[in-house]
Amino acid sequence: MEKRRTHVSIPEGIVSEIDALVGKRGRSEFLVQAAEKELVRHRQMTAVQAAAGAWKTKDYPELNTSKDVADFVSKLRKGGDARLKQQG
Repeated sequence: MEKRRTHVSIPEGIVSEIDALVGKRGRSEFLVQAAEKELVRHRQMTAVQAAAGAWKTKDYPELNTSKDVADFVSKLRKGGDARLKQQG
């Protein structure tokens, strides 16, 4: 990945904590990893917000109560366990 030098102002306390954790030589890599994680989180939140309302209760009447949902998930998990046993 091509790199680009940039100037970022960070509060001294945060820099001190980062340096204590990874050292001055590890600071850039630490900040890159933190930024990547935050970007992933933002993309996921955007996707979740875009999908809001896509699941209509009328299309899944078997999931009208939390007990129904728990039963549904339990059946899915059992099905997955059965498939894994068949493969193994």
